[in-house]
Amino acid sequence: MLVNGVWEKKWDPVQKQDKQGRFIRQSSAFRETIPSDVVNLMAAGEYATPRFHLYVGYICPWATRTLIARSLLGLEQHISVSVVEPQLTDEGWQFGDYPGSTPEADEPVKFIHQLYTQTDPAYTGRATVPVLWDKQEQRILNNESADILRIFNNDLKPLHQFGIDLSPADRLPEIDAFNARIYDSVNNGVYRTGFATSQQAYEEAYTEVFEALDGLESHFARHPFAVGEHLTESDIRLFVTLVRFDVAYYGLFKTNKKRISDYPELSAYLERLLQIPAFRNNTRIDHIKAGYYSIQALNPTGIVPAGPELPWFKWFKEDL
Repeated sequence: MLVNGVWEKKWDPVQKQDKQGRFIRQSSAFRETIPSDVVNLMAAGEYATPRFHLYVGYICPWATRTLIARSLLGLEQHISVSVVEPQLTDEGWQFGDYPGSTPEADEPVKFIHQLYTQTDPAYTGRATVPVLWDKQEQRILNNESADILRIFNNDLKPLHQFGIDLSPADRLPEIDAFNARIYDSVNNGVYRTGFATSQQAYEEAYTEVFEALDGLESHFARHPFAVGEHLTESDIRLFVTLVRFDVAYYGLFKTNKKRISDYPELSAYLERLLQIPAFRNNTRIDHIKAGYYSIQALNPTGIVPAGPELPWFKWFKEDL
């Protein structure tokens, strides 16, 4: 991580923990939005090339949220993208030659943490993705995926190419409630399980993950989507965890009571979303497996498992 702008130690997946060994996730540091006058200039075609740039990793569920939203809303011509390598290095995320990643030669920096110190030379904390970068001002605008989803959906509405609203005002209380319900138990719950450093903390998180999945199985027996009858940002938030569960979390994070493929309704829901190009095209199973199994604290040998074989892998034959 960075300490006063200097990379001090090797990347550590645990981040912080409490006295009982519970995993604590770092809060995002940069939380600005795109001003409306800048959006108007973007809509008027005043920028010859995109002013804003998204730094992501296909391994990362939080970053993949933003990629899916960008595609669903048709923002590709306004938000350019760079993809880090999936393997986690001693200096965090880096660019390189892994297939599907952005070559280092195409980037002004080698490591994502250099964007953080360029924005704040005294920055202390982890250097995470996604990063929404302002190319004109050469600084990070926002590094919180939840914010970036709302920026893309709400602030950039004049730029949308399709008639999709991922957080409609009349459903917002339900969307926020669903998001809150799955965040700690599912999205972050798998990390709380995998990065627990005590048996007590592990079993607490493990129990909450599967209680939540059982509840979601019942939900999707009655509803096609997370909230209401149409796709919302809640579906994006849930999808990115479900699609990684069987290939990474089940084994590496010890969330091994059941696979998503053992839940008929969740499996059908996952298949429904994978039929949508924005979900399918922004999911790289090869990056997910290579990235998670490069975490030395959990997999010292670095061996990437050959399996599993899952029914929905048919959508990703080019990656396997």
